[in-house]
Amino acid sequence: MADLRINLAGIQSPNPFWLASAPPTNSGYQVQRAFEAGWGGAVWKTLGDPILNVSSRFAAVSFNGQRVAGFNNIELITDRPLEVNLKEIYETKKRFPNHAIIASLMVEPKQEKWHEIVKRVEDVGVDGLELNFGCPHGMAERGMGAASGQVPDLVERQTYWAKEVAQTPVIVKLTPNITDITVTAEAAVQGGADAVSMINTINSLAGVDIDSWNTIPHVGGKGAHGGYCGPAVKPIALNMVGECARNSRINVPISGMGGVSNWRDAVEFMLMGATGVQICTAAMHHGFRIVEDMIDGLNTYLDERGIESVSEIVGGAVPKYSDWGDLDLNYKVVARINTETCINCNKCHIACEDTSHQCIDMLKDPSGKSYLKVREEDCVGCNLCSIVCPVDDAISMIEVASEHPPMTWNERQTALAKTSQCEIDVLK
Repeated sequence: MADLRINLAGIQSPNPFWLASAPPTNSGYQVQRAFEAGWGGAVWKTLGDPILNVSSRFAAVSFNGQRVAGFNNIELITDRPLEVNLKEIYETKKRFPNHAIIASLMVEPKQEKWHEIVKRVEDVGVDGLELNFGCPHGMAERGMGAASGQVPDLVERQTYWAKEVAQTPVIVKLTPNITDITVTAEAAVQGGADAVSMINTINSLAGVDIDSWNTIPHVGGKGAHGGYCGPAVKPIALNMVGECARNSRINVPISGMGGVSNWRDAVEFMLMGATGVQICTAAMHHGFRIVEDMIDGLNTYLDERGIESVSEIVGGAVPKYSDWGDLDLNYKVVARINTETCINCNKCHIACEDTSHQCIDMLKDPSGKSYLKVREEDCVGCNLCSIVCPVDDAISMIEVASEHPPMTWNERQTALAKTSQCEIDVLK
């Protein structure tokens, strides 16, 4: 079996599956149960000055029969005394010395506050620290969480304050509620971060009850925006991980999170540059034992490809992730319908006719039987028909040989600029 051990900025873990800082890591009882189930590490629910939480606090978005396609919460950091958490961290680390325990921290943006809490949590034997600059609700209104994470100078400064006294690796958890996450990731690196983690939750409102007009969730008839996570945010998280992984100025490991629900998601995040992944919503939905399938699936995936260590796949897809201007304008694929497996539901025809390029014809064979056929000369390869088709492999996207050599938009613009300059020179 492949070696699933990872080393994230010096933090050792028996596998890449960590529980994210959230309700599942609220106590020593929970973290110890998770380690017994097979999780490689856990980021303890964010420590700081204990707060009061509200009731109710969770909501979910279900779509097309899938429960918890997205998850929303307005819960804040720990509401348990720091001393209790530290005692339980110490006991858990003593019982599971080979599992990674990372303390998530959030305090006011003051140097002395960071120095104090870093020293206190390191005294109980944590393997690393995660500075929570991502929480978008509640704590942000108090100047912490995303309120700090959206200001590069504050990210750099607070990271530096933590690093001044830290003896263990410092991970900076970034907020996605920002125009360009690479800016704050760079600030974290400049402040001395040993790694970054992303993404924290996205500002959201799960819904509105159209009968009572209350927000979902609501607290006594009033609501507030919360943090959105779960499978629905995975594409956003993958993009942000990829953008940071391909940025040469962000030269630290990445702990990826945001919609990781199974081993396939974990592989995608690692191929896009994450050294390991953190998981919350899937554990809340299905329980801690889902990690067993994740470990088995990842092992099988690596073994089938002859890959000896999971670390070998980290960043494997990053060179393929680029800017739009670097894509080949002359590359072409077309749709092709397999009439043997097509069920003639006509969804592809409707989608193409109404909202795409009107290149799927409804025809009849000599016996009078209806069938669908793509006019390949008019197909632009948009993929829409294959996306809406309910039958696997009934529509395939086929690569077509191009009459022209590869050319990107950037190359085209450069060539046009050179041509224009030549014309100017001739006129002169």
